[in-house]
Amino acid sequence: MEDEALDYLDGTRMFADLVRRIDPATWDGPGLGEWDLRALVGHTSRSLTTVLTYLDEPATTEAIATAHGYYAMIARLSIDPTDIIERGRQAGEQLGADPVAAVDSLVARVTERLDGIDPDLLITTIGGGMRVAAYLPTRTFELAVHSLDITAATGLDLEMPESVLRSSSRLAVDTAVALGSGQTVLTALTGRRDLPPGFSVVI
Repeated sequence: MEDEALDYLDGTRMFADLVRRIDPATWDGPGLGEWDLRALVGHTSRSLTTVLTYLDEPATTEAIATAHGYYAMIARLSIDPTDIIERGRQAGEQLGADPVAAVDSLVARVTERLDGIDPDLLITTIGGGMRVAAYLPTRTFELAVHSLDITAATGLDLEMPESVLRSSSRLAVDTAVALGSGQTVLTALTGRRDLPPGFSVVI
């Protein structure tokens, strides 16, 4: 299994462990923005369901070659934020009466599905054909960022695996460069200047 898949699976296990520690009484409590905690976890679980879906949808041409190219493409799309909010809510509902078991099942399925997968396999994503090795880091990134959102909502601790942290941090910087904000990020990382209010490399 290639590094991208190993990093991603580290992220899925991190997420599942975090979900297991959520107080059952807090699922209807605050999550992120307009999402309650269930919707936030549901949205995060889409980093599992999209992989399962896309692996069954082969592509014939490569439209996006890199993970940061994927996010640069997303930034150019006119995506209605209400659509994202609603998909998160629906994903939360689809976790059912036992969200912990649902997430554990998804992790088991995606782990089995990625066993022996060809990293050069072309799959169909929202942005077009991508190789598995290019797409998986985007899902590792989503698992990392939204797991941090879950900890902020719940007060739970999170010890992020180094593999996940390194992959996600690298992708964030690469995306900033691709979007023309690399110098802004570099000056912030080196303590020269704070990031502008509300700055983000993703929508």
